[in-house]
Amino acid sequence: MTMRGKRSRTAVLWASLFTTLGLLAALDAVTTPAAAQGFTYNQPHLRPKPAPAAQTGQMLVQAVEVDYDYNNSRISAVGSVQMFYNGTTVEADKVIYDQKTKRLHAEGNVRMTDADGKITYANLLDLSDDYRDGFVDSLRMDTADATRMAATRLDRSSGNYTVFQNGVYTACAACKEDPKKPPLWQVKGARIIHDQTEKMLYFEDARIEFFGVPLAYIPYFSTPDPTVKRKTGFLMPGVTSVTNYGFGIETPFYWAIAPDYDATIAPRYTTKQGLLLQGEFRQRLMDGAYQIRAYGIAQQDRAAYVNTPGDKDFRGGVESKGQFALNDKWVWGWDAVALSDYTFLQDYRLSMYKDPYASFLNLQTEAVSQLYLTGVGNRSFFDARTIYYLSFSGNQSQVPVIHPVIDYANVINQSILGGEFSYKFNMTSLSRDTAAFTTTKLAADGTSLCVPTSADPLVVRNNCLMNGVPGTYTRVTGEAQWRRSYTDSFGQIFTPFAKLRIDAIDASISNQPGVAAMGLTPGDTTTLRVMPTVGLEYRYPFINVQPWGTTTVEPIAQVIIRPNETYAGKLPNEDAQSLNFDASNLFSVDKFSGYDRVEGGGRANVGVQATTQFDRGGAVKVLFGQSYQLFGMNSFAVADTTNTGVDSGLAKPRSDYVSSVSYSPNRTYTFSTRARFDEQTLNVSRFEAEGRATFDRWSVSLMYGNYAPQADLGYLTRREGLLGTGSIKLASNWVVTGGARWDLEANKVNQYTVGAGYVDDCFVLGVNYVTSYNYVTNQATPPVLSHAIMLQIGLRTLGSTSAAGGGGSIQ
Repeated sequence: MTMRGKRSRTAVLWASLFTTLGLLAALDAVTTPAAAQGFTYNQPHLRPKPAPAAQTGQMLVQAVEVDYDYNNSRISAVGSVQMFYNGTTVEADKVIYDQKTKRLHAEGNVRMTDADGKITYANLLDLSDDYRDGFVDSLRMDTADATRMAATRLDRSSGNYTVFQNGVYTACAACKEDPKKPPLWQVKGARIIHDQTEKMLYFEDARIEFFGVPLAYIPYFSTPDPTVKRKTGFLMPGVTSVTNYGFGIETPFYWAIAPDYDATIAPRYTTKQGLLLQGEFRQRLMDGAYQIRAYGIAQQDRAAYVNTPGDKDFRGGVESKGQFALNDKWVWGWDAVALSDYTFLQDYRLSMYKDPYASFLNLQTEAVSQLYLTGVGNRSFFDARTIYYLSFSGNQSQVPVIHPVIDYANVINQSILGGEFSYKFNMTSLSRDTAAFTTTKLAADGTSLCVPTSADPLVVRNNCLMNGVPGTYTRVTGEAQWRRSYTDSFGQIFTPFAKLRIDAIDASISNQPGVAAMGLTPGDTTTLRVMPTVGLEYRYPFINVQPWGTTTVEPIAQVIIRPNETYAGKLPNEDAQSLNFDASNLFSVDKFSGYDRVEGGGRANVGVQATTQFDRGGAVKVLFGQSYQLFGMNSFAVADTTNTGVDSGLAKPRSDYVSSVSYSPNRTYTFSTRARFDEQTLNVSRFEAEGRATFDRWSVSLMYGNYAPQADLGYLTRREGLLGTGSIKLASNWVVTGGARWDLEANKVNQYTVGAGYVDDCFVLGVNYVTSYNYVTNQATPPVLSHAIMLQIGLRTLGSTSAAGGGGSIQ
């Protein structure tokens, strides 16, 4: 006869049961009063939910019924059973604990939650009391990082080996509408082995399925389990195809050497050129991180690069970058590149840019090596760096070495004379071996008329620009500015301002052909340039309120008084070569883009700005204006070595008209235009119009540009074109994108891209085709068409791979 303990069909058991020696002591206490055993006789709907037991080896049990079998040393809990032990919770219809075998048997709607958040669902579970060994039938497992596994049976041994028979693994969430529907992707294996010590998953006889359809069979592969962020092993391979090196396959190997540093070796085998070795080392320190990357290949067919810098046996390069924090405001770092030849990265499509198309479309123009120090304060900024540009054009001697460039700016926190006071500092020092010339005129056959070696200075001056001055050039600039705004009783706003700028310049210009013809004096030149400036800005906003909205019309006038620019056109111009006069810089005190030129002479800038805000949404903003040279020398009419300002629309006493219009009727549409009109003829000198529309599932944009010839700047013909882009969301995760650029002057689409992609939490798929015409220096030579096809596939937790091809040329 089996002797049973006391049973209560409505009891909630809170029993402190030790799974080792303490278990018997708990069983012996069954004859003591119920309250001493931890029983409570509350109704089921009033039961308190027990807190999980601390990590003490103590087991807490809650159930509707509890049976004690003294003869067999078993405890049976039946009905809504919950067991808490060392951070693990087991829930089931019935749980039996055998003290002799120290086995825990659970059946019926089993749910086990580990301390790390992993949840296991099963029909039957049989484990040792420490959960180290046992088996589970018909299980499904959900982890804290949203991965899922299922199997017909799970066997666990030695506390760290788990074998899933007929296992299924996926990192995709179940379909909410139909949980039984196959996930987007899953991996099925005859066996999936999880080694918790190594934190690895091993798949045997694996099939990769998409939407339940097998697409790939892999006899064996392994991957780190989802809890691993860094793990030594092979990464997903990549595939490329380029005409000169053929078909290439790259298989990276990642080595997690230590928690703070790692290495990646990525050999790429090419069918025509052999093995390209790549390696990268990274380390993170207490205050920053750095990395080093190296490439190398012994080419098997150097003739594929004949008559190019790549015509050599060995080619390679080294890159490095790093950044470290000195404190919460200061950082320093470096970028470094050294190559066997400047076309190596292009030829082997090794991009140093985040944009993968840059390497396949040969869009890289230079590699930058620099050492820098940067600091940011509350209202101040400091940056100092030395820079070496490795040009991919082959004209390395024409590229400057920067040693160094330093910038500092600060705005004083306290007001001075009731206004804001700020100051800034710039130092630029550079050297260049050979002068860099650009043509401004072409012969009838399309060849350049720029002949720097000509004995006639007019030939050089009339047909050339000198974008780079040979020799050494150093400039130190200091600038201080004060401004204050007043508003009178009529609403008029007066803003007086004053500025003082001082430039100390030292130039040692090499006496090379064409230098003197450009107006520069070869040899050493040291000079001081001082530019004091005072001015007043006036604004008078008029506001009109109507039932349909509010309109503000604001006339703006600005008067600037200063002396003439000294040494105008007689000094090198390195950083002020770009000047586009439009509505955005109409009211700039100095319209030059850099420090090497400074605007002089008296000037007035006049315009009117109108803004209408509609009550039902939407706004229109219009700006129209013109600039006037009041007195003194017009700096923009003085040609320097780059002719900056000559064709800008500012060279005349009365500038071209500039305007801008923007209209946003709602959040869906935006329209904007920018224009510059000739002051005498009103012909369009520059015109840009852009429209954008963004809807629930799709968006489009279209930009039109029309630019008159600027022969003095090297733009010999009118440029006119359209640029359109669009994207449409076909489904919740599917997106199709496209874009095209149409050269209206040549009546040719010279760049277009088409792509489609799928992105969700567990899968990434992208396919893109991109083409672009690369125009060469000689404008008589037809442009070269570059094209690329890019494919990327990513499975969350398993890795991603990519394939790329193209880069060829068609003339």
